Amino acid sequence: MTTDTHSAPAPAPLPLLVLGQGTDLHTERGVECPGDLPAPSDPDLVERARAAKAALGDRVFVLGHHYQRDEVIEFADVTGDSFKLARDAAARPDAPYIVFCGVHFMAESADILTSDEQTVILPDLAAGCSMADMAAIAQVEDCWEQLEAAGVAGQTVPVTYMNSSAAIKAFTGRHGGTICTSSNARTALDWAFEQVGGVGLDGTGTGKVLFLPDQHLGRNTAVRELGLSLGDCVVWDPHRPNGGLTRQQLEDARMILWRGHCSVHGRFSVDAVEAARREIPGVKVIVHPECQYEVVERADEVGSTEKIIQTIAAAPAGTSWVVGTELNLVRRLAQQFPEQRIAFLEKNVCYCSTMNRIDLPHLVWALESLVDGRVVNPIHVDPAVAADARAALDRMLALPGTTHKD
Repeated sequence: MTTDTHSAPAPAPLPLLVLGQGTDLHTERGVECPGDLPAPSDPDLVERARAAKAALGDRVFVLGHHYQRDEVIEFADVTGDSFKLARDAAARPDAPYIVFCGVHFMAESADILTSDEQTVILPDLAAGCSMADMAAIAQVEDCWEQLEAAGVAGQTVPVTYMNSSAAIKAFTGRHGGTICTSSNARTALDWAFEQVGGVGLDGTGTGKVLFLPDQHLGRNTAVRELGLSLGDCVVWDPHRPNGGLTRQQLEDARMILWRGHCSVHGRFSVDAVEAARREIPGVKVIVHPECQYEVVERADEVGSTEKIIQTIAAAPAGTSWVVGTELNLVRRLAQQFPEQRIAFLEKNVCYCSTMNRIDLPHLVWALESLVDGRVVNPIHVDPAVAADARAALDRMLALPGTTHKD
């Protein structure tokens, strides 16, 4: 059987190129690798990475996000979540090259926080974040204009999750808002509501938060930790006129949640939680707050990636856990704590596809290019954008409590 490709309809244009296919000169993301990668089957890849890193010495500082492959984590100087890693990079001003094994928004944050003498490198420019890409700056600016037209913008403070582009962080900075991580989301929301009269659970509060771009973290924090109701939350859909909301809905809402989600955490289900409880006697369920509200409500523990790691590390031998976060980390935890039974919450394999694009061939290529005197895939945030984004980040750093963990 043959297929007539000439008569097939042309694919619809996409906002981003798929997994690095093709070239787009107007964006750093989604472009083809501008060089020849080593073959994944090259038996000398590990030794080549070691040799390149040794040759570079203190001139390079390699950051490895918790969700990276083990083959990449092996060469990281520090591991952690996005904001912690960005601050780790800023704390190494003598390293001219920062190789960020993570995704695009993380490298942007590192570029914002590091000095002008340092260059941040992303080994694969197609390593983006689907959640961050669900909030384009033009969409967010349009949303704000609609809030102004509805007469509620003056009562609204934007709070943006770290998992967002530099442009969205800058928008937040320009409009007097702050950034949050999954560790300090409650503190950030407390601060934001204080700017507009407090939470007001007695019905007196009228201030609002525009929470970008993950609706689940915003809803879980507002309802489970601040005491707001699900009815206080509305979802702004950027693909519908006026976000799909009426003026009355905007006036009544306390949390205006952007219609975004994590492609990994969003797929964990209530059915998976219930199946784990049936199949594993005495199991503890721990999930990330980017999961859906119904899943979080049925979990035993909820917390950031760092909290998940710390909770399991502190658990006694013989404990059984199912973990609702990215699979690379869950597998690593199972290897590190063999005295516990640690399993992935979903039965279907669920890697972060874009995070997984940073593999050993890309890392070797980036490091060997530096050895040869070539800087590949530098991440540069426009200075004006960086200044506004830094203002929002500085507001977060001024919040009480822990601000350096995601």
